[in-house]
Amino acid sequence: MTLCASELERKLVHIGVGGFAFLLRDLPWWAAIGMAVSAFLFNWQVLPRIGGRRLWRGVEHAEGHPLGILLYPLSVLGLVLAFPGANRWMAAAVWGILACGDGMAALLGQALRGPRLPWNEAKGWIGFCAFVVFGTLGASLLAAWTLGLPLAAALSRETLGITLPVVLLCALTESAATTLDDNLTVPLVGALSIPLVAGADAARLLADPDLGSRLVLGLSLCAALAALACAARLLDVAGAISAVAIGAAIMVGLGAAALAVMIAFFVAGSAATKLGRRTKAARGIAQLQGGTRGWRHAWANGGVPACLALLGGMSDAKELFALAYAASVATAAADTCASEVGKAYGRRAYLITSLRAVPPGTSGAVSLEGTLGGLAGGSIVASVGGLLGLHPPRAALLVALAGLVGSLAESVIGRTARRKGWMDSHLLNALNTALGAALVAALVRLAPRWAS
Repeated sequence: MTLCASELERKLVHIGVGGFAFLLRDLPWWAAIGMAVSAFLFNWQVLPRIGGRRLWRGVEHAEGHPLGILLYPLSVLGLVLAFPGANRWMAAAVWGILACGDGMAALLGQALRGPRLPWNEAKGWIGFCAFVVFGTLGASLLAAWTLGLPLAAALSRETLGITLPVVLLCALTESAATTLDDNLTVPLVGALSIPLVAGADAARLLADPDLGSRLVLGLSLCAALAALACAARLLDVAGAISAVAIGAAIMVGLGAAALAVMIAFFVAGSAATKLGRRTKAARGIAQLQGGTRGWRHAWANGGVPACLALLGGMSDAKELFALAYAASVATAAADTCASEVGKAYGRRAYLITSLRAVPPGTSGAVSLEGTLGGLAGGSIVASVGGLLGLHPPRAALLVALAGLVGSLAESVIGRTARRKGWMDSHLLNALNTALGAALVAALVRLAPRWAS
């Protein structure tokens, strides 16, 4: 998208409206809600009648409504509802990321272009860096203001230790290859991640006397395993480098038992990929490049677990993060095994959304054989975690269940998401691992005895 006059005006309005976030410090809760609702009604009914249609994009004129302009105040409303009282600074910070980070990324990225991102040719490094710099400044300034702190506190280590990681996650979300509107995805990821990051304490991890030895051991072990995987053509070079980084982060955060869980997933997933190779090739549904995984595969399945492992090492709730980590890996294992076993041995496959019979390997389809394969993959990961003490042995049932349900969610979400271009398979895999982690957290609340 080029930066035409209407797009420039739209982005300036997008950034400028973020100034209303300064009101969150003094507005009563009900007034903050009223502000967001009034903004939505204004954008919906009034703005188009006073010349606001010039801010609309071509597709919005065709559809008769400006989706992004309507989603913006709705997202602010969601933030105000999600973070009342003492947590309102989180709503202000995420609003700052949406206004300053997303707005400046589009403004500078479209104006200056520059080199493209390796994971999305439609976005560039200039826009990504602008998102990080201006998003961090906006979030930090609004967080300090809303908390009633001196503005110098916006650049303190404590404030930046929270805002910068959240902004990086939001920047990755904004730059992902998706057709979902940034006014929805950026505040959603920000709202989900900021309480997790705020509850973590990097000093706790840095003060661990075993941190250095875990890092060295993790890098050495993962490098050796990645070299073997490259030799066996299970990973390419970029995938191997990514695996080393992911594995080292896991080792640093949650230790050797957590790393063993990830290794169990890799072994089970690689074995499932090799199963029935000729059958899958004959059907035209085999993994490309002979099943060799690249960096996109590595980060899609390991990015969320690595973040959870690091947060676990920084948090008081280490046991809950360990369960969430295990469930995210179990989801990846269940999804991979279900897909590969179903492609090779599935005799009857059905769309989970309509139960219509379809050929094995169809996007969104499930089969009995594939589902059993997914259950086996998730159970292997859960059992390794229980046996090695990552989580209590009987919590393995919750981990395996969350993994299976999370993998089935891929079949429900994936077909629509791919058809409408919302996300590709890699982004969908990352979403699935996050869903698995969230599912086990919900199961722990419903059945706390099984987590102890």
